[in-house]
Amino acid sequence: MSKALIVVDVQPTFCEGGELGVEGGNATAGKIADYVHSHAKDYAYMATTQDWHIEPGSHWSDHPDFVDTWPRHGVAGSPGAELHPSIRGLGITHHFKKGQYSAAYSGFEGIEDNTDRIQSREEFAAAKSSGVTLADALAQAGVDQVDVVGIAESHCVKETALDAAKLGYQVTVFEDMTVPVSEDQGVEARKAMAQAGIRLLSSNGD
Repeated sequence: MSKALIVVDVQPTFCEGGELGVEGGNATAGKIADYVHSHAKDYAYMATTQDWHIEPGSHWSDHPDFVDTWPRHGVAGSPGAELHPSIRGLGITHHFKKGQYSAAYSGFEGIEDNTDRIQSREEFAAAKSSGVTLADALAQAGVDQVDVVGIAESHCVKETALDAAKLGYQVTVFEDMTVPVSEDQGVEARKAMAQAGIRLLSSNGD
């Protein structure tokens, strides 16, 4: 089997001290870094995703409900939107930025952009239609299995994994390399992923 690893939204904005910090975020970044150092050779393709919000509409709110609306986070061009330092040094060369002009929980809603540019709506739309999406990249890489890790399990990890499953990939989420926003939301996310046929395993195979 040919595998891809997708590292979802491991950014300071979602780690302790960030605008939407999740407990265990920094530790998760470290675990992912250790895993990639040991297992990079197992993957035909590796990519990261990042929230890269420019004008995401109602996704940001001054009175967030923390379900559909959130405080400002992942602001394009800000330090919080960069990759976590533990991830930045891994040598992964494919980076998909999402949420420029919408909520975009799934990495499949983004475009490959290995720069720190702030795209206009027109530039983003043109890029997306030109075939630089994660779906296009996985198809071109010829993979048939997708492993997903990152932050947060209850939101962007879940939605990225579900979209990969819808595209027909065998999908695994490594539970020891992801954390939910809350345990209740984590339980619901794991239930939804399991129902979609996604395997929920530890990175050691348990």
